[in-house]
Amino acid sequence: MVGGGQLARMTHEAGIPLGIRFKLLSDTPQDSAAQVVSDVVIGDYRDLDTLRDFACGCDVITFDHEHVPFEHLRALEADGIPIRPGPDALVHAQDKGVMRARLREIGVPCPRHRIVADPADVSAFAQEGDGFPVILKTVRGGYDGKGVWFVRGEDEAAEPFRAGVPVLAEEKVDFSRELAANVVRSPHGQAVAYPVVESRQVDGVCDTVIAPAPELSEELSGQAQELALRIADALDVVGHLAVELFETADGRILVNELAMRPHNSGHWSQDGAVTSQFANHVRAVLDLPLGDPRPRAAWTVMCNVLGGDYPDMYQAYLHCMARDPQLKIHMYGKDVKPGRKVGHVNTYGDDLADVLERARHAAGYLRGTITE
Repeated sequence: MVGGGQLARMTHEAGIPLGIRFKLLSDTPQDSAAQVVSDVVIGDYRDLDTLRDFACGCDVITFDHEHVPFEHLRALEADGIPIRPGPDALVHAQDKGVMRARLREIGVPCPRHRIVADPADVSAFAQEGDGFPVILKTVRGGYDGKGVWFVRGEDEAAEPFRAGVPVLAEEKVDFSRELAANVVRSPHGQAVAYPVVESRQVDGVCDTVIAPAPELSEELSGQAQELALRIADALDVVGHLAVELFETADGRILVNELAMRPHNSGHWSQDGAVTSQFANHVRAVLDLPLGDPRPRAAWTVMCNVLGGDYPDMYQAYLHCMARDPQLKIHMYGKDVKPGRKVGHVNTYGDDLADVLERARHAAGYLRGTITE
């Protein structure tokens, strides 16, 4: 697995019961997954020779991020190394311009968009629609609100172009909430779909995920799952695919982003589904039969634990575990920094209000924003 973050850590955990041996390419020995995987190579994923040396002895290569250069993936593929998802699929998660163009080709509903050259071009794009504000995104490298700008006028549009990479302009969508459809697809075409979830953001970072999305009609839920499965098939995705969606005020769904790896919106499945997103990703990349994605409980809520004023969150375990014996805590082994994702909690049950309150209390107490 290329990438040593928390997604690699939790994917490795899911492979242990299956006897899967992991080899990890990590940036540093302190990375989240490097702390728990026995076979760790420290190196730069941007260096082709490092990737080739790492791949020796591997049956298949997969990823916990989308940043490995496309041409390096092509070279590994030419060497006969199975890459899952392959470069032709992964490029759609690496490059938002390529992603938007391909989704348009296959008839997937997306926000109005265009690659723009400069602030004047942004203004022209705005005037072609409903005017400002518009959303600007660097086509590569953005995540968790980074590389994304909310622009109210041409005078605010200069910043994205300073990075020297192409910029994508998108209309500001009048959405009622954000949803995510998570699916997993294997090389022989078997695919499963998890319940569509609601994803709530705070300052551009995922804060809370509710599974399934409350008050989502059966029709719209089915449309979202079908759309995600169609995208996975059209792009030949192998492994986990997260399709981030807008539910519009007038009852439609639009595709916002794609991620071809286990995803924050699927963390609830560790404790709330028969087979987690991590276990199914492992099964898919090894071309094993996929597991049941159905939920175990009526409601599951995931809340991210962000770094705050408490450098040692383990002191908070006593309170959280005693208060809620059913609480599931997942920490990533990261140094605590303000605003950094250092873990998440899962709660589940039959009453949504109760499940939501339990998750929010635990996440807040671990962070230090709740003290009783």
